[in-house]
Amino acid sequence: MRDLVLAQQYAKRGDDVIFATRDLEGNINHKVVEAGYKLHILRSNAKKELRRLIENLHIDLLIIDNYAIEYKTEKYLKTKTGVKIFVLDDTYEKHYCDILLNHNISANKKRYKNLVPKTCKLRCEKKYTLLRDEFYKAKQKKYKKDTETKHIFVAMGGADTAGLNIPILKILKNFQHIKVSLVTSSANKELEKLQRYVKNKKWVTLHVNSTKVAKLMAKSDLAIVTPSVTLNEVFFMELPFIAIRTAANQDDMVAFLEKNSYSILRTFSEKKLYKKVKEALL
Repeated sequence: MRDLVLAQQYAKRGDDVIFATRDLEGNINHKVVEAGYKLHILRSNAKKELRRLIENLHIDLLIIDNYAIEYKTEKYLKTKTGVKIFVLDDTYEKHYCDILLNHNISANKKRYKNLVPKTCKLRCEKKYTLLRDEFYKAKQKKYKKDTETKHIFVAMGGADTAGLNIPILKILKNFQHIKVSLVTSSANKELEKLQRYVKNKKWVTLHVNSTKVAKLMAKSDLAIVTPSVTLNEVFFMELPFIAIRTAANQDDMVAFLEKNSYSILRTFSEKKLYKKVKEALL
């Protein structure tokens, strides 16, 4: 999704954008096609396959957003093809690139010293955060809120790999006068189980593959999210939040949140989450 935002910036200036991705389980390749971009399916992340693609399509700029493509592959591609390389990184890895973007609110430019070539252009400030147009529109619009009911936005990632959606809802059911908007995607392997759980719960609305995330945030009083890309959006919308760590690549964001005294759970705990929600809704 963040690459679609980035692609739009290049497409607006007239560049020809092509996506190259794998056809893995739970993918959202259809969104690339729906957005009007060309799509090339890769058989692997192998450097020789990528080289052939760069040469055959006469690529000028290669944008890499893939944890599995590392320094050695980047250097090989640069050396063999001369292509300009733009890398997205949020875990402070070593890269051989011309441009590096870390668009998280926690991004620290200084930490890339000796990790990228001296000529590399670093884009690590908050102004580089990749946000869809819907967020700018939703933030400008003033939505009327229900003063008697608290609206809670929940997003544990499109796939909810940690399986926290239902446990979180079980905690939230203990609170009165709330409405929950839970955002997930068709990549969620427990989607059917989740749909059964919320079926008769009028206080929960399930949003699958939603295109109105910004609007849902704008109408909410509290967000429960992972410290990931979604948190960048929550920050932009100035929405109070509780973040729950679910993966190792979130540790940089977690450290930033702790340092700045934001509400964060390093590990999921029913008691701790209940306490934090109670405090937030007071």
